[in-house]
Amino acid sequence: MIGIIGAMTIEVDELKSRMTDKTAKTIADMEFVSGLLCGTETVVTVCGEGKVNAAMCAQAMILEYKPDIIVNTGVGGGLAEGLKIGDIVVADAVVEHDMDMSPLGFEKGYICGIDAIEMKCDKKISELLRRCVAACNIPYQSGIVATGDQFISSDEKKQWLRETFSASVCEMEGGAIGHVCQRNNVPFGVLRAISDGGDDDAKMSFPEFAALAAANSVKVMTAFAENFEKGDKIGE
Repeated sequence: MIGIIGAMTIEVDELKSRMTDKTAKTIADMEFVSGLLCGTETVVTVCGEGKVNAAMCAQAMILEYKPDIIVNTGVGGGLAEGLKIGDIVVADAVVEHDMDMSPLGFEKGYICGIDAIEMKCDKKISELLRRCVAACNIPYQSGIVATGDQFISSDEKKQWLRETFSASVCEMEGGAIGHVCQRNNVPFGVLRAISDGGDDDAKMSFPEFAALAAANSVKVMTAFAENFEKGDKIGE
């Protein structure tokens, strides 16, 4: 089973509409829809914005549905050079940029318990996502997704994220979902379509382009479900 988590309805509602044999269940005020997406057993939900919502959703999904993998999909602010609105970033790893224990001698982003800054995405998931993006003829990059409980809309903060974490995109959920998946030994991937530049203009461009970017992420996730190889032992 594939688990798919998006923060906003525009990121996953179209996926839900394409599913068949659907059953819905509400857990902690989040609706989980399970069924078949392109013939593949799938559960899809909207977690809401932010790390706590995302982590709670991922843990509930793992406990209730026991998915083989989880993919976090949606939109984000582009940080890397060359990214345009609608382009895709497929995560190689995720970080929590607002995790800061530096006064105690740790590097910024260091996560206790995991004892690392970067949480690596499953290589097979990321490779399949890249193949699907290419098949959809959408420009893409691979890179690091930087997660925090902040909407990034500052040239200064954008530059800091690039310099500190070598991040390609910023958003508010992927790192938390990756954190939960890693603690539960569930392979995960993160896909982000660019809705804004994470800069001083982000608060103006996001409302205008979020739907366009989300539509691209839906295309890729539909292709992912269609091409998911159940016997490929993703995560091993």
